[in-house]
Amino acid sequence: MAKKPRIVIIGAGMAGLTAANKLYTSTGSDHLFELVVVEGGDRIGGRINTSEFCGDRIEMGATWIHGIGGSPVHQIAREIHALESDKPWECMDGFSGEPKTIAEGGFELNASIVDPISTVFKNLMDFAQGKLTEDSAGSGGDACYYNFAAKAALKDCTSNGGFGNQSVGAFLRRGLGAYWDSCKDREELNGYGKWSRKLLEEAVFAMHENTQRTYTSAGDLFNLDYEAESEYRMFPGEEITISKGYLSIIEHLASVLPPGVIQLGRKVTRIEWQLEGHKSIQVPNGYDSRPVKIEFCDGSFMLADHVIVTVSLGVLKSGTGQDSGMFNPPLPPFKTEAISRLGYGVVNKLFLQWSPNGNRPANDKEKFPSLQMVFHPPESELRHEKIPGWMRRTASLSPIYNNSSVLLSWFAGKEALELETLSDEEIINGVSATVSGLLPVSKHKKEDKYNSREFCNGNVESCDDNGVRFGKVLKSKWGSDPLFLGSYSYVAVGSSGADLDTMAEPLPKLGSTDSDHHPLQILFAGEATHRTHYSTTHGAYFSGLREANRLLKHYRCVGI
Repeated sequence: MAKKPRIVIIGAGMAGLTAANKLYTSTGSDHLFELVVVEGGDRIGGRINTSEFCGDRIEMGATWIHGIGGSPVHQIAREIHALESDKPWECMDGFSGEPKTIAEGGFELNASIVDPISTVFKNLMDFAQGKLTEDSAGSGGDACYYNFAAKAALKDCTSNGGFGNQSVGAFLRRGLGAYWDSCKDREELNGYGKWSRKLLEEAVFAMHENTQRTYTSAGDLFNLDYEAESEYRMFPGEEITISKGYLSIIEHLASVLPPGVIQLGRKVTRIEWQLEGHKSIQVPNGYDSRPVKIEFCDGSFMLADHVIVTVSLGVLKSGTGQDSGMFNPPLPPFKTEAISRLGYGVVNKLFLQWSPNGNRPANDKEKFPSLQMVFHPPESELRHEKIPGWMRRTASLSPIYNNSSVLLSWFAGKEALELETLSDEEIINGVSATVSGLLPVSKHKKEDKYNSREFCNGNVESCDDNGVRFGKVLKSKWGSDPLFLGSYSYVAVGSSGADLDTMAEPLPKLGSTDSDHHPLQILFAGEATHRTHYSTTHGAYFSGLREANRLLKHYRCVGI
């Protein structure tokens, strides 16, 4: 009897388990294939990792359903009733409402300062993402005024040779400069210490840039490609979190697979495939005709007809470098060049437990507000020296839901990597110094002194010598985790959406002489292989379906 084709999926995250679910549940395929999912870690989920902190359900990795209209993740969550829970969960009341924007030194900024520059930033990003055009931007009123900056930035770019190799960061800063040029004769601000109007506006703008860094994983927006930004697509509708946790989606996908299909603790070290013709591989009992050999860190190996590789772009970058041999023979240049050009960044989350006075839990009248944090630049002589540099490029510190005693802050780039190296004590000291440096100064002290304050019931009031206290700390470490080496992909300057398409191409390349002998030896899935939904869980889901259907079509099974 002929052997069943063996399909090995590397990685038990969203892409891998979606592919496995599809292959196993498609009509007749459970009798056609031998299916194995190998996972290097001790859990399923990949960059989805639901956890618990101080009694609240939190997400260490993927957090949001980005638009509920048409999202397969939302559809699954609704079908399995994962959107309902009696237990409190992260962001269960959506994005934090009515944030307080506080500038370093203790100055709460009113809407007349924050809103105009925030609107300029939003409109610039809408232009970059293709949501606004010169024709759709409006021709009168405030919309015209705030869109002027984006139009001027567009004109500046096109007059300097177009957008080839232009960055989102450069476009944003051109827009800010154009905005300033359009309103030079405004009155200077009073009552904000050494902050001038321009310094405050630039710092608010930088705060929004720091938020955008966490959205994209680009540690520096000057590395984020402008032209590709408009190819990225989001689903319509609100963005929500999953009440029962993102892991409930993963567990649902895995639940149809028989015991033994998913093998944990199986870290792949090498993938041997057949580039030139087909050669049988020697095994203890003779030879095996399967073309792919997968080697594991414990010295064991597995043979396969097809391998779906769903590891992160960070692992691929590490595994295809000059001194690495993850693939043998090495991947062809068209593939490795795309891997090298695409961007892949680090985003980490920091959770802290807080109490207003020592270890006593906060009562209903004591709330830590949703803070938007406005800082002097790290090199500024006006900066508060005790606020650490790794805190200066995070934009917010907020309760994970209304009245929660757990606070959340997001970090990207080198600050996210630095966060991973810090002890809990260093983190608590750094956040405490930051909060102290942001809170309003006492009316009875000199303007340049920083005093310990506490936020009560959304207002700033005096407190005793204990002040706000931070207790437990929990942080993600995606950058140093060898199974991920980062968080998610972006299109870097010098790359393009075409590189994402190249990432999805199977090997041997279809139409080549080698593919005629044994096609589809290595297939690729994961968020970094989807041209319009990269960096998302639904992008990973779509990619898993794509590769499963590629194999089903190859064997003439029923796909979608």
